[in-house]
Amino acid sequence: MTMTPSDLKASLEAIIYAADEPVTLDQLARTVGMEKADIRPALDELLAACQGDDRGIEIRKVAGGYKLYTKAQHHDVVRRFIKSLRPPLRLTIPALETLAVIAYKQPVTLPEINEIRGVNCSGVVQTLMERRLITTAGRKAVMGRPILYRTSKDFLMRFGLNDVDELPSLKEFEELARAALGADAGLDEAEVVELPGAEGDALATGEPSAGPAPPSEAESPAAEESKSGETPRQDHPV
Repeated sequence: MTMTPSDLKASLEAIIYAADEPVTLDQLARTVGMEKADIRPALDELLAACQGDDRGIEIRKVAGGYKLYTKAQHHDVVRRFIKSLRPPLRLTIPALETLAVIAYKQPVTLPEINEIRGVNCSGVVQTLMERRLITTAGRKAVMGRPILYRTSKDFLMRFGLNDVDELPSLKEFEELARAALGADAGLDEAEVVELPGAEGDALATGEPSAGPAPPSEAESPAAEESKSGETPRQDHPV
C-alpha cells in the first residue's frame, strides 16, 4: 500500500504513541512495509513538527528507539496529574547512591559495590532489580565468578537517556538529586526520591530527574544500617 507523506507521518506518530516501549527504526519500517531510508525523512519531519511551542509533547530518541515525552515546561503540571493517579516509584538515598555506583561503574559486581559504599548492599541491589532499574550482565571472570550488574532499559527510559554515554557528570547527578529532593546538604538517609511511575515515563525532560546525594562523611555503617536496613559490609573473596 502506497502512503502519502502525510499518511506516513501520521502512521509513525500513531505507532510511537501506541507503543509501551521505545520503537526502533527497524520496527517502524517493518510495520509500515517500507525501507528505513524511505521513512527516515518523514520521521525527522515528525520530530521537528513537535518542537513548536504550541505542542505539549515531543518525540525523543531514547534507549535506541523513539518515544513520546511531555516537554520540560509542562513537567510540573503533568507530574501533579500523574501523582494524583498512582504513587510514583520511591527510592531511598542509599538506593540512589547504589544505583549511581552501578550506573557509573557498570558492569560491576556486588563485592565491588559493597567496597565502594562501605556497607552490604545486597538488599538494595535486590530492590533495584525488583524495580527493574538494573539487570544482570553475566559473570566476572575471576574467582567465584560473581554476578555483574548494569543499568537497564527502564533506567534509560526513566531518566530520559538514549544510552549510558549521555549520563551527566557525577557532580551534576548529585546536584539534580538535591534539586529533586528540595533538600540541602544535610540529607537524611530516611529521605526518599520519587521517580515517575509507569505512566510518568513521559515526564523525562532531557536530564535525569533524580540522582544520588553523596553520603555524609561522619556517618558510620552502623548508623546507615539503622536507617536504611543495610548491614555493614563483610569482606569476602570475590
